[in-house]
Amino acid sequence: MESDKPTVVDSHAAFEGKLRGKDVQILGKFKGEIELTGRLMMGEGSRVEAKVTAEQADIAGEFSGDLKVKNLILLEKARVEGTLEAQNLAVREGAQLNGSVSSGSGGAAGGTGFATVKSEASTASAPSSGSNPNAAAKVVDTRPLVNPQGVAAK
Repeated sequence: MESDKPTVVDSHAAFEGKLRGKDVQILGKFKGEIELTGRLMMGEGSRVEAKVTAEQADIAGEFSGDLKVKNLILLEKARVEGTLEAQNLAVREGAQLNGSVSSGSGGAAGGTGFATVKSEASTASAPSSGSNPNAAAKVVDTRPLVNPQGVAAK
């Protein structure tokens, strides 16, 4: 078995317990704890209720719990509820986020603020815990810019 392939929880599977590894793709249901040195990928239709630590998470399904990552991408169909901590946060139009958000370099040290997360046609707001009460979440739109001729901008 090749080490560069992610561990997969199939769309017909339901798993409960503790999962450790590098990269994981969840297409089904998972409940418990996830500790990764790489990337968590949640597909559309997936459901995860867990405490998660990972380098990166790409969420297209339903997540509830605690999530601590360096890079977080909430895709169009993402439904997220819980406590999120991420250095970089990207939210696609259509994603739903309900919970406490700590984003940017401020970390989760004391203080209470309010992070506003925006994408082109929608706005989601969530309470934020961070060292700077006036700091907003760093939001990155991962879609390439396209000029009127349809060519991606550099």
